[in-house]
Amino acid sequence: MLKSRIKSVFCWVLALFFLAAGILLHFMATDEVAQIVPPFLPFPKLIVIVTGVLEILFSIGLIWPKWRRLTGIVLSLYLLAVLPANIHMALEGMPLGGQDLTAFQLWFRVALQFPLIALILWASGFWEKPKISGGA
Repeated sequence: MLKSRIKSVFCWVLALFFLAAGILLHFMATDEVAQIVPPFLPFPKLIVIVTGVLEILFSIGLIWPKWRRLTGIVLSLYLLAVLPANIHMALEGMPLGGQDLTAFQLWFRVALQFPLIALILWASGFWEKPKISGGA
C-alpha cells in the first residue's frame, strides 16, 4: 500500500514536470527548442509543438491510474525517440534555457534520460503484473 502511494506521488511529480516542460519549453520557447531538433528532421517548429502536446498528454496519463501503465511505456519510448535531440544539443554545445552549459552538463543531461526512463517505468507499474478485471 505504501509502495503504491509512493509510486503515485512520483507519477504526480513526473506529470507536473512534463506538463511544465510541455507548456514552458514547447509553447513558450518554441524557437529556442526547435534549434535542438537534429538537422536531418524536417519542420523543427512543428516537431516541437507536437512533442509539447504529447508531453501534456503524458502528464494527464500519468495521473490517471487507468492509463498510467500504458502512459509509462509510451512515455519511455518517447524519451528514447527524443534522445537524438539531446545528443545533438550536447555535440553542438547548445545553450539550455538561455544558459550556456559545460560539455559535462550537456552530456550528463543525456545520461539522465536513462534513469528517468527507469523511474517512469517503475512509478507507472511497468514491472508489475497487469491487473485483469473480473468479468461476467
